[in-house]
Amino acid sequence: MTDHQDLYAELLDVAVEAASRAGALLRDGRPAHLGVAATKSSAVDVVTEMDLAAEKLITEVLSERRPDDGLLGEEGASREGSTGIRWVVDPLDGTVNYLYGLPAWCVSIAAELDGEAVVGVVEIAPRGERVHAVRGRGAYLNGRALAVRPAPPMDQALVATGFGYLRDRRAHQAEVVAALLPRLRDIRRGGSAAVDLCDVAAGRLDGYFERGLNPWDYSAGALIAAEAGALVAGRPGAPAGPELTVAAPQGLFEPLQEALEQLGAWHD
Repeated sequence: MTDHQDLYAELLDVAVEAASRAGALLRDGRPAHLGVAATKSSAVDVVTEMDLAAEKLITEVLSERRPDDGLLGEEGASREGSTGIRWVVDPLDGTVNYLYGLPAWCVSIAAELDGEAVVGVVEIAPRGERVHAVRGRGAYLNGRALAVRPAPPMDQALVATGFGYLRDRRAHQAEVVAALLPRLRDIRRGGSAAVDLCDVAAGRLDGYFERGLNPWDYSAGALIAAEAGALVAGRPGAPAGPELTVAAPQGLFEPLQEALEQLGAWHD
């Protein structure tokens, strides 16, 4: 850890600059009428333009501050690096929420060192919240240290999830939720994986699971949840990934993961 302390501090500084500037752009640049645009396509076009503008801004910050690093961005920005650092960027996680004016959207930026996330920043601009974590040094919301809730019994757990865009996948995800719901306190569907993972870290949710996430969806949020004390993984014995991502404190994680395995939450 000490070997990389200065590097991690620099990466965090860069991530905060990029995420805060992109969050402000998205918040301040969103037309007030967006949710009631004349046609669906015109509203979606505006969201796409804002998404691309945010990624362009983030890419410019990263290129200026860390020109030799690699990059993986949701909207197509990608480059190989030579430093062992790769930035994993979602310029607007929760686009449908953004379209409708719901506050659960964010900018998510993670820095990976040799394939492992070491810095994560999630800028939840409509809430005025900046959540960050550095590997081995904890997770923070606006400077306040975060810790997951103590694990409740599974039947008292509030768990979030999300649904994919593909029809067959959504149908199976609905079946999983229908089977799981009677075994929990309740289920939430917030619409942003990164925000949900931060809410697990902040104790606002007991757990979270989702199939079909991409690295830019979970990289920063998973580090934040883990640094706040959550277990974060995929199927039993597998890391979090597109097949399945599960986050919860020890004691809830195990029965939740087991239930999801039995219900086939990891396949369509």
